[in-house]
Amino acid sequence: MTSPSGRKLAVVAVGGNALIREKGRETLPDQYAAACLTMPYVVDMIASGWDVIVTHGNGPQVGFILRRSEIAAGQLHGVPLDYCGSNTQGSIGYMFQMALGNEFARRGMPNQSATVVTQTLVDKDDPAFRSPSKPIGSFMDEATALRYRDQEGWSVVEDSGRGWRRVVASPAPVRILQQDAIMALVQAGFTVVGVGGGGIPVIENEQGGITGVEAVIDKDLASALLASSIHADLFLISTEVEKVALNFGKPDVHWLDRLTIADTKRYLAEGQFGKGSMEPKVRAVLNYLEQGGKRALITNPENMRRALSGETGTHFEV
Repeated sequence: MTSPSGRKLAVVAVGGNALIREKGRETLPDQYAAACLTMPYVVDMIASGWDVIVTHGNGPQVGFILRRSEIAAGQLHGVPLDYCGSNTQGSIGYMFQMALGNEFARRGMPNQSATVVTQTLVDKDDPAFRSPSKPIGSFMDEATALRYRDQEGWSVVEDSGRGWRRVVASPAPVRILQQDAIMALVQAGFTVVGVGGGGIPVIENEQGGITGVEAVIDKDLASALLASSIHADLFLISTEVEKVALNFGKPDVHWLDRLTIADTKRYLAEGQFGKGSMEPKVRAVLNYLEQGGKRALITNPENMRRALSGETGTHFEV
């Protein structure tokens, strides 16, 4: 699959700071204001000749829906996790579409955007389903957690003395089911928002259809899968830091300009990247490159333009 003639194709995975930049500023108007700070950098790419597919996380937003369900228990029906994913894809897509559309209008550009509610196929036999490990929802006391375990079938764990939480599986993405629809929109000239939160996890059922499952897919791994499957020219992860670093947070921190696949594997084996922060992003980049990806880049939104010209960011090479 290729982008329209003469334009390069990028998958841009935006991180949590695209919507929630600081604690205490988490309302929907706050999130839209944050989107209005990030999307102009995406429009910079589009204006300079790129076709762009924007993917995004949804962890905090799913957490808000789950919390509302907990508060309303007994008064309203709960929201299954796969429906939480679809709800957040719609609401975040709406914010990104509006931010993109207003920026296009401000610059006098005729471009349009569209959001695709995206399902991601996972393997029903993925080992992650036997060992749920991804915490979701609120902290609970032990009695409440065990009640949910017994009545709802939840997997629950005690979390470092802070209380109990529900955990769900985080299976590997196998296929982006709406990939062809996404590419059809790109080829029609749209900037597409898709694969939100890694996509809604679904499995193949015995009847040959699909069924949603209670799981969470890593959004960077799913974005990397999309980027490699459509042969994107660039996989860009937008995060909170300008570059990837060794010894991050230490006096001898070393910021990285370029990494080969061999370098990346060595540093991952050494545990150089934070387990819950940079490591999943670096692993996603590695997956993309090993599946035939051409070029990958990690930087923050405000430095995307400079990074694309080679002035900053961490560039990954085959």
